[in-house]
Amino acid sequence: MTGARDLLEPAARRLEAAGVASPRHDAETLLAYLLGLPRSRVGLGGPDLTPDQERRFDSLITRRAAREPLQHLTGSAPFRYLEILVGPGVFIPRPETEVVAGWAIDVLAELAHESEEPPVAVDLCTGSGAVAASIAGEVPGVRVYAVELDPAAHAWAERNLALTTVTLVRGDAATAFPELDGTVDVVVANPPYIPLEAYESVEREVRDHDPALALWSGTDGLDAIRMVERSASRLLRPGGHVVVEHADVQGESAPAVFTGTGRWERVRDHLDLAGRNRFVTARRVER
Repeated sequence: MTGARDLLEPAARRLEAAGVASPRHDAETLLAYLLGLPRSRVGLGGPDLTPDQERRFDSLITRRAAREPLQHLTGSAPFRYLEILVGPGVFIPRPETEVVAGWAIDVLAELAHESEEPPVAVDLCTGSGAVAASIAGEVPGVRVYAVELDPAAHAWAERNLALTTVTLVRGDAATAFPELDGTVDVVVANPPYIPLEAYESVEREVRDHDPALALWSGTDGLDAIRMVERSASRLLRPGGHVVVEHADVQGESAPAVFTGTGRWERVRDHLDLAGRNRFVTARRVER
């Protein structure tokens, strides 16, 4: 049998040679997944592997070196306080989106504290359901609605939201939940925002494995954000809030989608934890 430490270094070198951005981290994560141990344990050495475990680890490293997403290999992705089930057919939730969800959660928690009525949130383009699940789990009493158009992604959302109070539907975010028009407190969305012309610059893990419907959004990357602006203006009550994730290069163009309509006030752009422009917020004008 071979010790875990003896396998990690050559595995990390293979991943580095294949262009994987975090080779040591990914090698440790895959070994920990295989052995059912915390990553910190295998990083310190870990137990010896049986020949069968060695073969399975080699297979995982080979797949990761071919740029199959790490989360597809382990079957889940961490998001705030949750482990979200993911795999082929659904966009993998990213750490950047945790900040977007956090902004919505803070607003909803304040509303829940101030009012006897439960706040209402709608998650457009829910994908895996990560944002909706986090809101439902972190804001007591909140009513959460989520919509996803893609059938494969919707199936993943069903799994992740099965034990929550979230109302999930399969449908078009542009027309979803007409029964809620004018009553929603917060609309949150992580829509597609990559311009079609940026195809070659996108990481292989994303370009080859995340669903196209979750990535591309017209020639300037703003088509879906424009749709979210229209849907949010329909759904929100006067004074309600919208929060929308965007690409780091859209720190001016994404807010402009909102400022140009006359339907919004307090339009602000926000940074993620890496200091990059990441999401826009706005308040529905009170009339």
